[in-house]
Amino acid sequence: LIGIYTNRHGERWELQLKGSGKTPYSRNGDGRAVLRSSVREFLCSEAMHYLGPPTSRAASLVVSDDDVWRDQFYNGNIKKERGAIVLRLAKSWFRIGSLEILAHSGELDLERRLLDFIIQEHFPSIAMNDSNRYLEFFSTVVSETANLIALWMSVGFAHGVCNTDNFSLLSITIDYGPFGFMDSYDPNFVPNTSDDERRYKIGNQANVGLFNLSKLLQALKPLLDPRQKQLASQILGGYGERYYIRFTELFKTKLGLLGENEDDNYLIAFLLKVRIL
Repeated sequence: LIGIYTNRHGERWELQLKGSGKTPYSRNGDGRAVLRSSVREFLCSEAMHYLGPPTSRAASLVVSDDDVWRDQFYNGNIKKERGAIVLRLAKSWFRIGSLEILAHSGELDLERRLLDFIIQEHFPSIAMNDSNRYLEFFSTVVSETANLIALWMSVGFAHGVCNTDNFSLLSITIDYGPFGFMDSYDPNFVPNTSDDERRYKIGNQANVGLFNLSKLLQALKPLLDPRQKQLASQILGGYGERYYIRFTELFKTKLGLLGENEDDNYLIAFLLKVRIL
């Protein structure tokens, strides 16, 4: 993260370099990115912006003189590739994992400070003096995550690595690693060649979203009182309905269906099945 930029419209964007080298958070990786994946991230993030799903953006791509060694197909055949760096932008790069790691390590004071900062900066509808602000925050993230994944499905987008570290707390699409668009509808479509168990297949994205939100709730529980914990569990329980409603709205719009008809859902399911055949 290299800074925050405010444009002429008053919008604030966090600027981040991907592929520029090791950081304290690189773990065992080299912190580099290859040219082919950098071009894909640049093009797809911009395409997603114009398709409609909330997403990070790409500002520039610079080719590096450094050689990067990668096993592209995870078959043990490591090859030298040209490196690149993408300057990418988002309203925030905080993820579910940003809170999860603090709760896991017992750094609750720091988690509370970070959560208050995120709410103050990015959730203006939540009052900072509201004792239920963490509950309101969780409710918003649950609703917006359901909306985001429904939007992914409406354009046939499969993220590829839907873990908690790749799910934005602002419910935007971030971290374009393995990803893909379906040419024709297939709920078993997997864009990630290393996902042998098909955990992140496109037909499972909504379920994975629920799993990640349950991890967020687990991270928030030390900061909630017993009543708030119970209400938060109820909010999480409504995720499936929220996703289903939004998914149906989007596909009815695609089909030009007006009003409410009990056969609408059957028609949507039937047409998706036709695409499989």
